[in-house]
Amino acid sequence: MNSIFLRIYAGMLAVLVLVALLGVGALQLLNDMRVDQYRERLAQGTFRLMADNLTPMVDIERRRAVAVWGRLLGIPMQVSSLPEAGLDSSARNNLRRGQVLVQQTGPHEARIYSQLGEQPLLLVADVQQVSEQLARATSFLLIDELVRYPWDEQPQRLAALKRDKRFGFDLRLVRLDQADLDPDQRRRVDEGDTVMALGRGGDSIYVFSGIVDTPWVLEIGPLYQMDPYPAQWLVLIGALSLSLIGMMVYLLVRPLEQRLRDVEAAATLIASGRLDARVPTRGTDSVARLAAAFNAMAEHLQRSLGIQREMVRAVSHELRTPVARLRFGLEMIGDAQTDAARRKYMEGMDNDIQDLDKLVDEMLTYARLEQGAPALNFQQVDLNELIDQVVTELAPLRASVRVEHGPSRDALDGGGACVEAELRYLHRALQNLVSNAMRHAESRVRVSYQIGSQRCRVDVEDDGPGVPEEAWEHIFTPFLRLDDSRTRASGGHGLGLSIVRRITYWHSGRAQISRSESLGGACFTLIWPRKQG
Repeated sequence: MNSIFLRIYAGMLAVLVLVALLGVGALQLLNDMRVDQYRERLAQGTFRLMADNLTPMVDIERRRAVAVWGRLLGIPMQVSSLPEAGLDSSARNNLRRGQVLVQQTGPHEARIYSQLGEQPLLLVADVQQVSEQLARATSFLLIDELVRYPWDEQPQRLAALKRDKRFGFDLRLVRLDQADLDPDQRRRVDEGDTVMALGRGGDSIYVFSGIVDTPWVLEIGPLYQMDPYPAQWLVLIGALSLSLIGMMVYLLVRPLEQRLRDVEAAATLIASGRLDARVPTRGTDSVARLAAAFNAMAEHLQRSLGIQREMVRAVSHELRTPVARLRFGLEMIGDAQTDAARRKYMEGMDNDIQDLDKLVDEMLTYARLEQGAPALNFQQVDLNELIDQVVTELAPLRASVRVEHGPSRDALDGGGACVEAELRYLHRALQNLVSNAMRHAESRVRVSYQIGSQRCRVDVEDDGPGVPEEAWEHIFTPFLRLDDSRTRASGGHGLGLSIVRRITYWHSGRAQISRSESLGGACFTLIWPRKQG
């Protein structure tokens, strides 16, 4: 599967199938729990009422009452000891807290347990039709309880029983003419019968029982049938969810896949030699960041290959002259008649070899700085001492030019002239700038520095003709010569200032050029943070 959409969709389909299987199991477990809670809620009030009535009785009275209730209600009932029931500790704890326990014994049968107060005795009943039988039992027990009170106090007593015994359904006393019954049902209730009627909508039942010698009718309900969640609903919901999610994933992934194809197409063009190919960047998401990174990589690759081609051409051009001079020197040595002449040609060949060595050194240095971050060992460098060292090293090379250490400013916080830098590379950068200034100066070169609280600055000025302002942006380009004949006369290969720029870049700074206000020539400036990283 090469399509991102198909992969994501297949993965989501597998997840949804797994979730559906887990959902079916969870649904079955949930329905079982709901059935148990439903039966316990129906049985809670009725069996607590019976258990509370049995608690103060002696054993013989208790057995007689249980037998009478069993015959009247059609429910097999008995009183047994708690250990004989074989219940686990969790069930026994629930019984001690006054809860009624319902255990499923068949498709429509259940065994109900209720503890008699604090005694280790249980009222046990086997119920087959939970809703109907419990409704009749509840009606019988409540009427038996209410007839012990005057008819005008019976509503208050019923409310107290409903509150204390925690019945799981509504209980009311209504007058016969207020009951929602047809004429035949009213007649049966008036005769003392118990009537079960469907509620509105047909999803519930009501139980009506008349109380003899009172105007009251006991209304129990509504009693709702247990309606378990069907598994078909889960399948339908899963299918709809899968369809909607698939549609949304397709709408989201389709443009993403198209944008990745744009990256692939650009990469293919670059691999075929089209280095100017770029990826359209839209938005700020991860694909847009990938496109921006790809374009930056392509830009760097194009620039690096361009520099490499330019370097090859420039090196070929630079090597041609000293090699030709070496060949000429060898021929002239063979034809020389005196030792002085041979010595003269040998000295010229030695200068050509030094020129070649300098060219190779500059090429290697520039390539090392251009290809990536070099290993920099930043340390405390005294700019005052470093500038004095560079001036001492280079001043003798051209006696007609005076190289001076100009007025400088140390840090105001007592740090003196110390800054953080890579000593070897900073020394090389200053050497290149001072050498460049000496080649083009008329008589003076001045080196100075300023150290602020955050950044430091080094200026190298000369009194030469300067650099045209329109060339300032290109002066640091590799192998650039503003005046080829003059450059050849003064030396240099066009890499010195490029090396300075890269060294300053790796120090998180910048190199720039301007016109010297005091000397009138060029002013090269290096600016970088006083403390690194």
